[in-house]
Amino acid sequence: MSNAKVLPLLEPDAVPCCPPLTERPLTAEEAVRTAAMFKALGDPVRLRLFSAVASHDGGEACVCDISDVGVSQPTVSHHLKKLKDAGLLSSERRGTWVYYRVEPSVLAAMGHILGRG
Repeated sequence: MSNAKVLPLLEPDAVPCCPPLTERPLTAEEAVRTAAMFKALGDPVRLRLFSAVASHDGGEACVCDISDVGVSQPTVSHHLKKLKDAGLLSSERRGTWVYYRVEPSVLAAMGHILGRG
């Protein structure tokens, strides 16, 4: 018997929340969504955690592998929750550990809004 969980497929052409910043001025709603993303990444610990997950082999990282960022474990958990709340990370519990991943659509949307996409 397998404990494997089937995950839904991502839409490869996910529509970003907002147009590139160089295309036109953002609406108030677009600015709120974009600011939440940048605010979550505006903390150096959160940025390091996001980078650790995004660059980890296999595209996901166990919290046990990324918690060495110079703060206590409860603080790491707080920062990971902030990243999840901003829609930048997703997670899955496997036994006693939680695995985090950055969905490809998130990176694509971030590149798009910065005018790279």
